[in-house]
Amino acid sequence: MSSLVGSAAGTGVAVACGTVFGLGLVAIGYGAVRREAGEEQSAGRWRGLVARLPADWTMRRVAIATACGVVTGALTGWPVAAVLATVALLTLPGLLGPDRQAARRTERMEALAAWTEMLRDTLSAAAGLEQAVLASADIAPAALEKEMRRLAADVRSGRALPVALRAFAEDLDDPLADVVVAALVMATEQQAAQLAPLLGELADSVREQVAMRQRVDAGRASVRTGVRVTVSVTLGMVVGLVVLNRPYLDPFNTLTGQTVLAVVGLLFAASFTYLNAIGRIAEPVRLIPSAGPGATPGIEPGGTR
Repeated sequence: MSSLVGSAAGTGVAVACGTVFGLGLVAIGYGAVRREAGEEQSAGRWRGLVARLPADWTMRRVAIATACGVVTGALTGWPVAAVLATVALLTLPGLLGPDRQAARRTERMEALAAWTEMLRDTLSAAAGLEQAVLASADIAPAALEKEMRRLAADVRSGRALPVALRAFAEDLDDPLADVVVAALVMATEQQAAQLAPLLGELADSVREQVAMRQRVDAGRASVRTGVRVTVSVTLGMVVGLVVLNRPYLDPFNTLTGQTVLAVVGLLFAASFTYLNAIGRIAEPVRLIPSAGPGATPGIEPGGTR
């Protein structure tokens, strides 16, 4: 009888600790994204919170991860396992899967270099920069097709070319694109000479950046493969023990076991965060900073803001 009472008490303590652990994670997440009090209304805070989350955290994915976490907790009886399963399903696919964001970024940089060269070659046959922009927009690379179509529409609607170019830079939201747009804006406003050779040099610089990123991505691929193998082996071992030899994991039914499990999960999370941080390429400062509501984007000298 006393053993049953002790087991029930241990389970209750474990559930309480798991709940506190989950609430702690929520508090940490909220503290990382909270805004100053009174800066905006509650609806604005919610939109800001959602905007700071990874783009691939869709409502469907969050719901699936939460459901799987609940099922994991119900099957194992470990509250910490439920929290860890939910967090893992939300974060591991992005950390261990293909780096689609880096691939898309590289593709857009290559398209930017191609468009810059295209614009350089078109300047010699066009009546001016505005006509060259319109002509190149019709045959723009696929990665920039949407932004180029919007730029051409702005110019055809009578919008001033410098303003349309700044809006184009805002759409691209890329530091390298800012350099190209800054050269075009200065050529438009100040009648800069030798624009074609300058565009050629900018295209070469962008291609060098693309080559550098491709070398970095190739180096990161081996690290990501090693991490995938480690995670797969670890998860396979855990699932195998739960299914085939559950008594071996009985120590995790206690408060101490749940604490150890939480520490192990935090160590895994810290290691994955570190791997992601060291593989991230620092972006240069934008020449054309993002404009706030009602502001007009401009070019600041020296690349500072």
